[in-house]
Amino acid sequence: MRLILTAFLAAASLPAIAVAAPAPVVRTVGTATLYDVPAIPQSVADAVQRYQNSRAALFEDWLPDGSMLIATRFGETQQLHHVRAPGAARTQMTFAAEPVAGAQAIPGRNAWVFGRDTGGDEWFQIYAAGPTGQPVRMTEPGTRNQSATFSKDGRIMAWSRATKGSGDYTIMIANPGDPKSARVLLKGTGAIGPADISADGRTILLTRGISNRETTLSLLDIASGRVTPVATGPAARYEDPRFTADGRGIIAISDRESDVRRLIELPVAGGAIRVLTPASKWDVEEYDLSDDGQTLAYAVNEDGFSRVVVTPVRTRQMLPQPTLPRGVLTGLRFTPDGRRLAIGLSTATSAGDVWAWDVTAGQLVRWTESELGGLDPAALAEPTLVRFKSFDGLSVPAFVYRPKGIAAGVRTPVIIDIHGGPEAQTRPNWNYGAQYFADVLGATVILPNVRGSDGYGTKYLNLDNGPKREDSVKDIGALLDWIGTQPGLDAKRVAVYGQSYGGYMSLAVSEHYADRLVGSVERYGISDFNSFMANTEAYRRDNRRAEYGDERDPTMKAVFDRISPLRNVAKIRKPMLVMQGANDPRVPQSESEQVVAGIRANGVSVSYVLFADEGHGFLKKGNNDLRRAVETVFLGKLFGVGVE
Repeated sequence: MRLILTAFLAAASLPAIAVAAPAPVVRTVGTATLYDVPAIPQSVADAVQRYQNSRAALFEDWLPDGSMLIATRFGETQQLHHVRAPGAARTQMTFAAEPVAGAQAIPGRNAWVFGRDTGGDEWFQIYAAGPTGQPVRMTEPGTRNQSATFSKDGRIMAWSRATKGSGDYTIMIANPGDPKSARVLLKGTGAIGPADISADGRTILLTRGISNRETTLSLLDIASGRVTPVATGPAARYEDPRFTADGRGIIAISDRESDVRRLIELPVAGGAIRVLTPASKWDVEEYDLSDDGQTLAYAVNEDGFSRVVVTPVRTRQMLPQPTLPRGVLTGLRFTPDGRRLAIGLSTATSAGDVWAWDVTAGQLVRWTESELGGLDPAALAEPTLVRFKSFDGLSVPAFVYRPKGIAAGVRTPVIIDIHGGPEAQTRPNWNYGAQYFADVLGATVILPNVRGSDGYGTKYLNLDNGPKREDSVKDIGALLDWIGTQPGLDAKRVAVYGQSYGGYMSLAVSEHYADRLVGSVERYGISDFNSFMANTEAYRRDNRRAEYGDERDPTMKAVFDRISPLRNVAKIRKPMLVMQGANDPRVPQSESEQVVAGIRANGVSVSYVLFADEGHGFLKKGNNDLRRAVETVFLGKLFGVGVE
């Protein structure tokens, strides 16, 4: 159902009048408080449901009997489900108001652990559970727990724990069958976490995240608590490091000695690295190694699309390869015996499902078939990959979702949707937001991977660091230029849209290019880098300083003073919609409220929605339904698209 054009005048066309702003009109819907948000017509609520009812099957782990543990949503939130065989029913295993945040099987047992927070606060607790009985909490309330790792026999579980007000993590250890056995093994420095436990159960492989560009590795002796650095050398990124089967090496995805990330093997005792994957201009994004160390599976991120490869580790003989839909990987894991490989995949027209690849027989079997909530996949938009030149000649990629059925020369309104991170990447997976806006608003949705995005090499990733922050904003200026040259796009009806770091980008673009926009949407975006650094949770502050710059440095603080949206809020002259979760530990509520106050004080139209039970992202279906409906009404008015 595409909403039809109406004759009312969009608020975006009215000039800003610098007068004292009247008190906002406030109402509540569920757990949300809405400020100056119009009523939502039933037709919009109905249109939202057509897209919000899709759901995915996300592979979590294999169980000892060869069945699968997956995550999916059948109600308000994502929960764990058990799938016994290909095409079998999904039996729900967890029942809670809060969503499950990942799960792992305990080796050798028909049991697993999973994470869950409260209201999106990201202070995750770890629970142990099995097919029957209530989950048992393994961790201490008020702490943040993550990176659960097991010994091969399942008798040892190690994880990292953070506490309020500290940027240092502690390594914890326990028998997963006995919560009372939990004890402190190491009080660490910085963002450390366990990555693997050696086959003999004596040594934990530790990572320390310095930034999203640098990781260090070390070995923790469980008996003595002694820590020994490994993989010393040039600064590099090590992802998912694990011991080799013989314990003499460490396998990891790394950009060491390379612009792109490769799969490498590092000798524990020191020496030259061994590259395990062929030369490529694309990153290795994920891998798994069979327990016997004989078979390797990995995925390459080729311009946003995933390509899965299965190969013997030593012989390099050719094996049959799985033929999969063109999409984005969501999971990759061998069974304990190494005979089958679980592959999770999401595509532009499917929400996400799981297949199993029989390594020896070369057979691919689909285990789940998820629902699109009644949508017809044939009617959905297929994203097109384009590239445009930025101000300095840099080629910037973007995925374009053009409404299905609209002739090439017909000009549509445009939504520029900028991802967060900033070290993230927009990819051609299931994006029900882009599909929804293309269908319901008749808008072309463009999702750029501006400089600083992942997936295009380390050099590209670093192009927006520190004082170069606004170069990525200029990339959007170049995209606006490109839009003006396209016969099927209406350069007079462009809105910018983003969340998290994309929220900062939405604010910054709204200031730099106000005369070229009709308005903007931002969710939990950074409005002032200095206040953000002061108020983001301590456990992530140093990591963010490595990306954005250190506000304690007077030179960098001056840059923040110059570029922060709050300091330039008078330049925002078009309507804005701001949304925020009250429990957000990353970008706190104060970041949204101070910029809303600044925009309102300038007499510019601003709507604000605050969700009391959400954090950094809206994970409860009812809240997501509401935010999408609010966005529809707001953007529809900007574009002159009303309700039929």
